[in-house]
Order: sequence, then C-alpha cells, then structure tokens
Amino acid sequence: MLASNFESLGSITPRHGVLTLFGYGISVHVDRGHLIFRDGIGTTRREARFSRVGHGIRRLVVIGSDGMVSLAALRWLADQDAAFVMLDRDGSVLATTGPVRPSDARLRRAQSLACQSGMAVRIARELISRKLVGQEHLVRNELHDSMTADTIASALSGVKTAETIPSIRQFESRAAHAYWSAWRGVSVTFPKNDLRRVPEHWRTFGGRHSPLTGSPRLAINPPNAILNYLYALLESEARLAIAALGLDPGIGVMHVDSPSRDSLACDLMEVVRPQVDAYLLDWIVREPLHRDWFFEQRDGNCRLMAPFAVRLSETVPTWGRAVAPIAEWVSRTLWSTLRKPARQIYPATRLTQSRRRQPRRTSVDMQAEHAPNPLRICRTCGAAVTRRHIYCRSCAVGVSKEGLIEAAKLGRVATHSRAAEARRAKSQRRHAAALRVWNPSDLPEWLSEETYRRKIQPRLAEITVPTISAALGISEPYATEIRAGKRKPHPRHWLSLARLVDVSSNE
Repeated sequence: MLASNFESLGSITPRHGVLTLFGYGISVHVDRGHLIFRDGIGTTRREARFSRVGHGIRRLVVIGSDGMVSLAALRWLADQDAAFVMLDRDGSVLATTGPVRPSDARLRRAQSLACQSGMAVRIARELISRKLVGQEHLVRNELHDSMTADTIASALSGVKTAETIPSIRQFESRAAHAYWSAWRGVSVTFPKNDLRRVPEHWRTFGGRHSPLTGSPRLAINPPNAILNYLYALLESEARLAIAALGLDPGIGVMHVDSPSRDSLACDLMEVVRPQVDAYLLDWIVREPLHRDWFFEQRDGNCRLMAPFAVRLSETVPTWGRAVAPIAEWVSRTLWSTLRKPARQIYPATRLTQSRRRQPRRTSVDMQAEHAPNPLRICRTCGAAVTRRHIYCRSCAVGVSKEGLIEAAKLGRVATHSRAAEARRAKSQRRHAAALRVWNPSDLPEWLSEETYRRKIQPRLAEITVPTISAALGISEPYATEIRAGKRKPHPRHWLSLARLVDVSSNE
C-alpha cells in the first residue's frame, strides 16, 4: 500500500458512527480519560483524541495486525457501548468485542440442544428460505435472468418442505450454484484512463470461487474482493449481535462445527447476504471502480487499498441493523423450548428494542436502512465528482466535444442516406417549380427589400419556427435562420411573412 494513497484518508474522524484504522504501528490507548488513536505508514501518520462525550464512535474497525490496543482502551469502548472489530488485510474477521451483556445459561443450553429438540431444522429452514427469497428477487429483478430465478425458486420450495439439515444444505447448494452463475457475466467498468492498467479478468465479476484457493477466499478481481470485505463486516456484526443476546456464536444450526469460524454467526449472515450482494451489484452497474482502490499481489490476489476499505467500513451500521432482528428471532425461537414462568414470554430485545414498541413479533424483520452511497468518480480520469455529475470539470469539456463530433458524423451519415436524398430531391423539385411560376410583378409595390428588412424581419421573433416553416413550406433549420435574420428568404416568400406579422401597405 502506498503512502500517497494513505494521505487521502484525511483526519481520523468517525463517519456513520464508524472509525477505521489502517496501516502499520497502529496504537489505541487511553490518556487522562481520552481515547488516543494513531495509525499510518512510515512517516505519514495520523492521530486523533476523543473525550467520553460527543465522540460519535459506535464501531472501531482495525484493519491489520501490526500495532497495539490497550486493555484500558477496550474498557473505554465498552463503557461507551462501542464495539471493537479487528479484520485481517484479506478481509477475514480476527476478533470482535462489544459491550458486556449478561447471558442466560438456559438459553445457551437450548441452543446446544437445538438438534435434539427439532429447533435446528426449523431455524435453518427459516434462515435459508429468507436467503433464497432475496436471491431470487435479485436475480429476477436486477440481473433479469428468469431461468436462474426459477431454479432458485424450485430450491426454495424444497427447503420449505425439508425435514433434515443435510437436505436443506443440498437445496441451498443447488441454489447457490445457479445464483453465482448468473453473476458471472456482470460487467465491471473503470475510468477510461485506467483501462490500460486493468487486467482483463477484472472487467467482469467472473466466478465466486478463486482459482488460488478453490473457495471465495483470496479473490482475484475487485468485485469479489469487495464482496469478501463486506461479508467480513457482516460477520463481525453477526458476532456482536449473538454476544449481545447471550448466545454462543460457535454453536450453529446450519454450518457444521469448526474451530476456524463461529458457525452461528455464519448462519445469521445467510439472510443478509442478498442485501450485501444487491449493494455491490447496484454499485458496479451504476458507477465505475477506480484502479487505485485495489492492488494485486504477486500471486494474483486482489486486495483493497486503505482509503477504499475505510469507506466500505462505513456500511457497518447498515449490516448491524439488518442482522439484529434475525438474531433476536433465533433467540426467541430457542427460548420457546424452555420451561419458564408464564409472565416471561420472550427474552430481552436488546438490539432492536422491539418489545418497547409492540408486544409480540413472530417473523423475521428484513427491513434495514440504506447503506451509504457508493463513491462516484469521473468516468474518464477517476477524480471524485458530485452525485449530479458523471465527469469532472476538466474532462467534461473533452467529452462534450467528442460527443458533438460523433453526433455530427451521425448527422452526415443520416443526411446522405437514400431516404434523405429522395426527400431532398423532392423538396428541390417543388421549390424549382414554384420559382418557375412566380412572377416578380406579382409582388406588391409597397413590399420591397427595405420594407422586409425594416418592418417584417424584426417582427418574426414573435412567430414560432414551426409556424414559419409551415407557412413557407421550408425546413425548420432554414426557418430558424430566417427568423434570426441570418438568411434572407426569396422575395416570393415576403408576402406570406408579411401576413404572418400583420404588415400591410397601410403601415
């Protein structure tokens, strides 16, 4: 990663409640009640100091593993109800910590016995069904692939009637294969000036599995690298949501037990993945990606540069709000298997506070606020532009000039087509016939060139171009030049124009 790219990050300030640190020698510690942040590369360093009031930090995201975070800093974040997330540079989640919440041993016991009680199948069926609904909607309405959407819908029907976890996995795998095949040909655009530095395999989404690993890890192109990073952010939010509800993130219902992942967090992620996919698809379809946002390692692995990773981290609140109702629904479903006092109907809804607004909720709430808008850059040079523009000021002039030249070429081609030549010949014959039968003596004595120039032409500005064109039987471009005084019409037209502007011999 280059220091010049790091400088573009600006100061260390939270955006959308997220503060992201990136670089080497990262330091987070407490000094006299203030939280101190330092990060950077080489001699290019950033530093910030926040008090306990008005800091606006809800998530601290650290990308990389070179540096130090003190215990006092973690306590400071916990006291402020802020979470700490540590991500590796390849996008995998290394650690998450959030505000400490009391847990209920009975709820965790129900979680561990979910396979025996039958709740594991019910939860897996609901989560995967919701996921497939989102995937089918995206493929049908955004990728416009009805055949693949029908395949996913067929798998969805199988999931709804499945009675075992392996059968649910089988239907989900079938749908995933069809789903990602629909993404394979999605085009990825880059600014015109970047194209000579962009590898060919970066210009389409391609396959979801990387040839380097045989899995989504170590992506080889930008869209898959972005997706891996967004999934890592989603996984961190799922972990925090599970911990806040007192569940064990490692005991899943759909994903098998593994020492290298939190299976329940992966289960909850499934429902929100289509929302993350839709966010990425909307970005790469509407906006170009900048070549400087990515770098390629010697093995072909595509990684994100610091400024771009920081901006992606700002989507964390969106995925947190999306996964919160999912986690609470799983908690309530497990809670329903316990013996408890009649007055204790549901566990606390610490994430959504839904019990304060309504007495009961029986289904998963999929609503979430929109993620921050993607970065908009110039389609020629890649410079940042506002939401209302496509090109920067310097490139807009050249693009407009090229557009006019191309339009002129198309105009010349159109005017020399066989149909245009025939219409032009017909018009010339008509005007030639009119000239042959016209007699100059038919022109009234008062209607001279001086009268036309002084009285008639100035009043033509009040007459519309189509009216002049229809009255004289000429084209609208020619009528426009007559109206503007750039052309003087043939004398045979003067009387018709005089009638249009109400000029007579009496004036």
